[in-house]
Amino acid sequence: MYRILIVEDEEQAADALRTALARYGDERGERFDVTWAASPLAVDEQAGPFDLIFMDIDMPGMNGMEAAEELREHNHTTPLIFVTNLAAYAVHGYAVDALDFIVKPFTYGDFYLRMERAMRAMKRDEGRTITVRPREGVRIFRDRDLVFVDVHEHTMRYHLADGETFGVRGSLRAVEAELGGGPFLKISSGCIVNMAHVRGVRDAEVTLSTGDVVWISRANKRRCLEAITAYVGGAV
Repeated sequence: MYRILIVEDEEQAADALRTALARYGDERGERFDVTWAASPLAVDEQAGPFDLIFMDIDMPGMNGMEAAEELREHNHTTPLIFVTNLAAYAVHGYAVDALDFIVKPFTYGDFYLRMERAMRAMKRDEGRTITVRPREGVRIFRDRDLVFVDVHEHTMRYHLADGETFGVRGSLRAVEAELGGGPFLKISSGCIVNMAHVRGVRDAEVTLSTGDVVWISRANKRRCLEAITAYVGGAV
């Protein structure tokens, strides 16, 4: 499933994008989790990370170009498609590495071509897949969809971004070796988190994108806080 953000102050225009996404998903066999925000300032950070962003340019408060500039300060990879009433505005999209632009009102044919390009970009950025074998069969998922792994009665519980949880027999040490670092951080003897899904840290308490709360062990606190700070700041 791909997580898509629509930032559009006109509800009718946002509905047109949602309808086009639904049709594209049906035709291409893709699943989309779509979030709509009427303004960049209204974006709920708890809903991310996003795989693709549709950004209206002409909005009150903070316009789409300003929002894109702010986004690129800490996120250089998420594909961004501008939606605008005037094609001339889209030229400025190169400054923020926009993938494409759509001129309103658009036809489904126009949308389809842009979405095909966006899908190619998202699939390039999907990252590796992880394969595990719970009791009920084989599960294959993208590493970016793994929120955290914790231990419960000698079972490794995998928690995914869509809320699914399943258990696998094994050891956290083996899971840590398989994940291989990157955004994955062991915060205690019983938990590994994906730093891309960290939404808040208070003392030793870590809040994740799913709403789950996990805790950093005392021995790991300084190391983990430094790692999370560096990751969020774009240092890794």
